Amino acid sequence: MRFVDEFRDPAAARLLLAAIEDMADPSAPDAEHFKFMEVCGGHTHTIYRHGLEHVLPRNVELVHGPGCPVCVIPMGRVDDAMWLAEQPDVIFTSFGDMMRVPGSKGSLLEAKARGADVRFVYSPLDALKLAVDNPTKKVVFFAVGFETTAPSTAVTLIRARELGVTNFSVFSNHVTIVPPLKAILDSPDMRLSGFLGPGHVSTVVGNRPYRFVPEVYGKPIVVAGFEPLDILASVAMLLRQIREGRCEVENQYGRVVREDGNPAALSLMAQVFELRPHFEWRGLGFISQSGLRLNADFAAWDTERLYDMPGIRVADPKACQCGEVLKGVLKPWECKVFGTACTPETPIGTCMVSPEGACAAYYNFGRMHRDAAQLVGQSGA
Repeated sequence: MRFVDEFRDPAAARLLLAAIEDMADPSAPDAEHFKFMEVCGGHTHTIYRHGLEHVLPRNVELVHGPGCPVCVIPMGRVDDAMWLAEQPDVIFTSFGDMMRVPGSKGSLLEAKARGADVRFVYSPLDALKLAVDNPTKKVVFFAVGFETTAPSTAVTLIRARELGVTNFSVFSNHVTIVPPLKAILDSPDMRLSGFLGPGHVSTVVGNRPYRFVPEVYGKPIVVAGFEPLDILASVAMLLRQIREGRCEVENQYGRVVREDGNPAALSLMAQVFELRPHFEWRGLGFISQSGLRLNADFAAWDTERLYDMPGIRVADPKACQCGEVLKGVLKPWECKVFGTACTPETPIGTCMVSPEGACAAYYNFGRMHRDAAQLVGQSGA
């Protein structure tokens, strides 16, 4: 297939759904319940944008995971960003999806309204250009994302060193995908049948890093694309593995993802970054070797070495249950403030702000509560 509409073909979807129905066998008296976690927030939005959860058999459940890079940033790191933005002679730059993420003292957008020089950029190279054009200012780039976006930050830092730009620095909040998967699998709260692996991250890291999932934890994982047929095909592949007694890493997104990923991108990251001993994740706490910081060769461009930031750990608001949503323990509508006190216009947690957040997906596509039919089924009526 070559065109987007081919990945949304109703006839092909019906064929896949028939195969899923056959393998899930929901009408059997002892029908097994299958719970698959879609790791990436992009998958969550595809599922709810196209209503896929309504057409799957009732014993096949999809739950969301910690694959939204904006959602997993803890409030303390947002507060550090706010502190940096309010320093004299600083131009603080960020991708647009971080501008409205709330910290304990508001958001970057509110800091901008109070007079801080906060600007959103489309690329870290845009931030570097600001530094070149404003030599009397100190330009800080708020680097956020998994291995998907880390290579672009690495390219920018290498370029800054080549140009000798000394008024540019990076506040690195890049994270890696494997440690949170291990944390999810080690959690006593979750009982999963398998994973829809992250497509975008896998374009960089490839399929090999996920081998521990079947080899250590005995769970199948299928790296999935982002169109409706990609999701359905991946669910079918997971069910087929289970029915055939197999447990392995499979790649549904073969048109983009290669077994070894992108060697050039991985090489760039290795030149610039090193693993942190530990990094705090919203909802998951501190996870060892899960974050990336600049290595000693790039110390001159490392914001955390250049500024004495507060670095205070900040607890999430008590009413917000983003952590449970990120772990797949709760559905967004089960949060007490979802759709009432917490909306995209007045977000309390990151899951409602990010374009990949599960709460935003549920809110934007009308999944405000559990369907009446499901409630009736659970009550035994």
